[in-house]
Amino acid sequence: MSLVRALVAGAAGTAPRIERILLPAPGPTEVRVAIRAAGVCHSDLSMVNGTLAPPYPLVLGHEAAGVVLAAGAGVDRVRVGDHVALNWAPPCRECWFCRRDEPWLCATTGTPAVPHGATLADGTPLHVTLGLGALAEEVVVAANAVVPVPAGLPFESAALLGCAVLTGVGAVRRTAGVVAGDAVAVIGLGGVGLSVVAAARAAGADPVIAVDLSEAKRDLALAAGATDFLRSDDTLNKAVRTRTGGRGVDHAFECVGRAATIRLAWRATRRGGQVTVVGMGARDDVVELGALDIFHSARILRSSVYGSSDPDRDLPELADAALDGSLDLGPLITDRIGLDQAPAALDRMARGEGARSVILFPADATGHRSG
Repeated sequence: MSLVRALVAGAAGTAPRIERILLPAPGPTEVRVAIRAAGVCHSDLSMVNGTLAPPYPLVLGHEAAGVVLAAGAGVDRVRVGDHVALNWAPPCRECWFCRRDEPWLCATTGTPAVPHGATLADGTPLHVTLGLGALAEEVVVAANAVVPVPAGLPFESAALLGCAVLTGVGAVRRTAGVVAGDAVAVIGLGGVGLSVVAAARAAGADPVIAVDLSEAKRDLALAAGATDFLRSDDTLNKAVRTRTGGRGVDHAFECVGRAATIRLAWRATRRGGQVTVVGMGARDDVVELGALDIFHSARILRSSVYGSSDPDRDLPELADAALDGSLDLGPLITDRIGLDQAPAALDRMARGEGARSVILFPADATGHRSG
């Protein structure tokens, strides 16, 4: 067992705290990773604000990158010293969905919180978010939950690949199939939404209309590749149609996870267009659409789970793109902080401020260096 610091939620609706936790040694088919950068994701907020109801105490975090410190028996995909990004939805490759080449729907993944061998310092058993619990100095995870990345890729960029970027870029490329000349609207400009903006622009979409409640997101959206920025209000539908010949967009991406913004996306989309819901909403937030509207509009409404991506295939491609500069992740990161500032980052996210806060861990934070 090893003592490390981590961000732990003790109960729903209470502020998470930095705690010292005991991690077990990696068992067969597990690896131990020293975390070097971790993103604070909206799903982490959902774990503590009541949107989700995981068991507690819970180590937060599922978007991170670091260095392999140790590998258990039977691990051959990584070696000690490898740089890796974490993957919160490693497919089993054996279930019905995986055999149909839909690993993002794998029957064995996606549980919000799972039991873990880690404990608080007093011996209280811990759960970890999405099998990772990555807002910590170190993690012990399944070997198939790590994906090797080039050593030259900055850890702060590698961390974002495992959730925000794979989700947002995948929604554009894999789920919706945006092509050059398509008109796109993106509602909600957190880390995922800005990733959608960047991917749509890279695909040749025009216009790319970024939408958010906060005027402060304008510069971030334009830096990510948006051609237009609009406030999310009752005038949105008219403003979108003014920019699209009166029709509406070919693709609207909802990156908030609320019934109200899903309806906004629906109304902003042209007849025959597609609405892709990327945000994860609450169970009881019901979307109501008229039966005649559904028939007459001929729109498609679908979700994008984890960007309809295969992380083992797509994450290395995104890593190469980030490394050669064809995928600019800079606009996604608005705050670089230490672990102690993580609770404040969740508060900023709850207020709709910024895009991604990334926690940076020194190389010697746990007495280990990457070599």
